[in-house]
Amino acid sequence: MLPLPDFDPLPELFRDPMQRRYEIIRPLVLFHDRTATQRAAETHTHPETVGTLKRRFEQQGMLGLFPDSVEVVPSGSHPRVSDAVMQELQRLKGLYDGFTYRELARIIYDTLAYRIGDHTVKRLWQQLPGTSPPQLPLLDYHRYPERAQARFEVIQLYVQGWSKTSISRFLHVSRPTINAWIDRFERDNFASLEDQSSAPKTPARKAWLPVMLEIYHLQKRHPEAGGFRIWSLRGQTDLSVRTVERIMAVNRQVYDDIPHVGRKRTKTAPQRHPFKASVAHEYWFIDGRMRDFALDGVKWWSLIVLDGYARTMLAGAVAPTEASWVALTVLSSACLRYGAPAHMISDSGGASISADFAAVCTRLEMDHQTMISTQGESSMNLMETHCNIQRRLYDYQFALTRTPLAFERAHQAFLQLYNTTAHQGLLKEPCTPPIPLAVLGEARGRFYTPDELARRFSRALFPRTTNRYGSPLRKGHSRF
Repeated sequence: MLPLPDFDPLPELFRDPMQRRYEIIRPLVLFHDRTATQRAAETHTHPETVGTLKRRFEQQGMLGLFPDSVEVVPSGSHPRVSDAVMQELQRLKGLYDGFTYRELARIIYDTLAYRIGDHTVKRLWQQLPGTSPPQLPLLDYHRYPERAQARFEVIQLYVQGWSKTSISRFLHVSRPTINAWIDRFERDNFASLEDQSSAPKTPARKAWLPVMLEIYHLQKRHPEAGGFRIWSLRGQTDLSVRTVERIMAVNRQVYDDIPHVGRKRTKTAPQRHPFKASVAHEYWFIDGRMRDFALDGVKWWSLIVLDGYARTMLAGAVAPTEASWVALTVLSSACLRYGAPAHMISDSGGASISADFAAVCTRLEMDHQTMISTQGESSMNLMETHCNIQRRLYDYQFALTRTPLAFERAHQAFLQLYNTTAHQGLLKEPCTPPIPLAVLGEARGRFYTPDELARRFSRALFPRTTNRYGSPLRKGHSRF
């Protein structure tokens, strides 16, 4: 390696200060054969200066050797911004200095249709003098003589690209108020700028405490009745069924003394009933239901005859067993009041398929059809669904009885209550009013005189001892 020339004669050959600085650090950068202190002694330079130049060269290259008084500006062309943009920026800076740079770029585009980047806006905004033009006093929403004018100013600033935060701070209006004014303007245009009444626009409340108490007492008497049945029991149309159901839900949460047992039920798709009646007394349905409670250790039955057209319960009775004589007694009462139907629909229970019942149907010229529940035909008997109405509406009242006479009276009270209140099926028909007795009216079936009916029901008028299948017991045979 050739020795380096002496540094003393070299300064006369330098034409630029950077040449001298580079020559000072060149052996340190290229050869690494000496320290900064040794090179400082060779060049008659302070050791800290040599170390600083070496460090700046390693970090910035040749740019690090420029003097601190020289500003290094990267090459490139700078697009010139129009005077209108500069004037608008000056105006905005005089009004308010809390803008974001993106917000300023949006305002310039919305007002001047001039696209500009937020970095350019930042550079220009920082170059603008802070005292030119002078700061204007902040406008206040409450200083406007007309509120509509202040609201219009908010809409204008929003359209010009101002953010809701800037508008809120500039006009001293809360953000929720600005949101409400903008939403109202988008919905009602200029009509939303005028003052609007703060009076409630909802109709008068109907579910007051007296109505809730009335429904509460109905729920206590009929704890398993649904919303439509409670609505029907009220006998008033000022509340909808849905409102009654909501009141019932509130009452269940407030009052603990309402007997209630929750049950999950699955809804099935509605199907056309195969025995849908078109006139009164075309189809009659008879069925019995065993009560869920016992009188003196015996669970009693309720047998009812229902008209398929008017949904009217024509007759009913209670008995400790579902015997044929009970079914014939109920059928006799219905025929005596309303005449005989064209068709009789029943299940395949012992009372309905007994020889006595079939004989009476034949003598009355009724087409008797039985449904087999094990084959999924029980839903064809309308009384199956109406047994649920009886259970939900009056089983609680039945459970309070302690004697057969009280049970019979409660049963007759249920028939009267059911026949004189609205029926949901009649409401869908539609029938006006949807009340079973009103829909039935004066309609009668096939007429028979009382004597003719007595002859056809001769055996049914006298109770007999029967087995569990409804057949009469002969002498010497045990009941069991």
